[in-house]
Amino acid sequence: MNFSVILFFMGFGRSFWNPGIIVFLILIFCSSQGVSQVNLKYKTEEKEDFKTEQFVDSLRRAQFLEDILHSLRLQGYPTAVVKDKTFYRDNLTVVLEKGDLFGWLFLRQGNLGEQLANKVGFEARAFRNSPFSFESLEVLFKKILIETQNSGYPFAAVRLDSINQQERAISAVIDLQLGPFITFDTVQVTGNSGTLPLYLNRVLKIAPGTAFSQKKVDQSVKNLKNLPSLQLVSDPELSFQNQSAILYLPVNDRRINTVDGIIGILPNETSKNRILVTGEFSLALFNVWGRGRNYALNWQRINEYSQSLAISAEEPMLLGSSLDLEASYHLLKEDTTFINRDFRIGLGYRINPDIYIAFFLRRQSGDLLAVSQFAGAETLPDVADFRYNNYGIDLILDKRDDAFWPRRGVRTQAETGIGNKKLIQNTGLPSALYRELEMNSLQYYLTLDVEKHVYLRPEFGLMAGMRLGEMAGRRLLLNDLYRLGGLNSLRGFNQNFFFANRYFYASFEPRYYFDNRSYFLLFTDFGSLQNKVGQGGWEYPFSFGGGLSLESSGGVFHFIYAMGKSNTQALGFNFSKIHFGYTGRF
Repeated sequence: MNFSVILFFMGFGRSFWNPGIIVFLILIFCSSQGVSQVNLKYKTEEKEDFKTEQFVDSLRRAQFLEDILHSLRLQGYPTAVVKDKTFYRDNLTVVLEKGDLFGWLFLRQGNLGEQLANKVGFEARAFRNSPFSFESLEVLFKKILIETQNSGYPFAAVRLDSINQQERAISAVIDLQLGPFITFDTVQVTGNSGTLPLYLNRVLKIAPGTAFSQKKVDQSVKNLKNLPSLQLVSDPELSFQNQSAILYLPVNDRRINTVDGIIGILPNETSKNRILVTGEFSLALFNVWGRGRNYALNWQRINEYSQSLAISAEEPMLLGSSLDLEASYHLLKEDTTFINRDFRIGLGYRINPDIYIAFFLRRQSGDLLAVSQFAGAETLPDVADFRYNNYGIDLILDKRDDAFWPRRGVRTQAETGIGNKKLIQNTGLPSALYRELEMNSLQYYLTLDVEKHVYLRPEFGLMAGMRLGEMAGRRLLLNDLYRLGGLNSLRGFNQNFFFANRYFYASFEPRYYFDNRSYFLLFTDFGSLQNKVGQGGWEYPFSFGGGLSLESSGGVFHFIYAMGKSNTQALGFNFSKIHFGYTGRF
């Protein structure tokens, strides 16, 4: 019993026997004993100074000492032992004796094939008259087993044979037992997913009849991350029968098909004291018919006279290859000024579970709608008819933990395109406007999007994003510039509010999760934009606000209130934007 407990006896006398006080003292006594530490002082014979370590108990101290001896033996001192050991209360002092340093006389290749020896980097001269090291031998054996497991021999075993000792030198021969040759049979779905096993075979690159590979099995979990329509509910399992392997994947279908309708309430800029109701409809279908096909449709009424339509489709593993076929069409009608069309087709390939690359061809076109306003123009207006054929590369690096509900990780997408742009003479405009113009020119563009999710605590998270774009050419037009503004870019502004040939903006969005996928949010967006086609030049918009994302059994409800300021929009409640809608999932 410690001194504090004795004082308690003397001060309180008989009152000490109160049961509550007894329990309290026992807890104090036990906790004081639990935090005591034990020490270890150790050194090897050839060193003068001791090293000191502290441990919570003697068991961990003993394990640490055993780890030191094991490390010495791996370094070529197989006879390393504890020479002296002295106890004093909770202190242990030891002196370690390394013993003799053993060396290799030689290590022969044995029945390790020449091709396998080259793959694992085995060189007999590295083991000739060199210090003996269990660690290097262990690394070599691991490489051999990994290579054989990925080449159809999952039951291979490797050992040393014909071991001889001459004084302090060891000689041996490698003995590799391959075991039976195993091939992949098929992939079986054990969950409730209706995905076709043949499609999974192609995605996981596990073809029936090919050599078994443990690496491909381990990669299957990462590869399934790229199929957001599927959810792996437990670890994959393997079954070996008749020299073949069956991979069982417990996957379920996720409810990620969406029907989304959003209503925006904005001030009506053409009629004072009235509001303008805009709308949007989106439909996204994933893994259609269990073949990994994805389709999407999005329609928006941006303002009273403007609308947009976007359609996309993806056919994975085209004709049984590793290439994905992607196609999209986008139409934008800008009030009564112009109409743009954008058709794109590309081939994509997944380099690894995190990296995806696509090569595409793209045709963009723009046409004037109302030309009467330019009847007396002396120069070609900023909006004109054009055709722009370009080709480029789209690269995606995705390390998020979930494609639809990320809580941590980063996603980066970079795209660049280059091609020839041709001005088309509009018969409604004076032909003199085109007389001295260069009708053909080279044009290029580059975009970069970065999105980072940080997991701070179970209820707190942060989404930070950065986007930039550059467009350059000798004849840029207003109707082929980037369009920014709206719920998916700079919030607090109308959809497609800004025209820009160069832009940069950042977003910060702290989130408070009150459920697994439901949260409150605050946000701020700010950036810089340049429009050198018009007279706007540079401007530096910013916005801020808050909102709510609420998941229910049938979908997700969104509500966002935002206020923004730019050169052409003042900061005020009468210019604020409200976006709300419901995304149904099935």
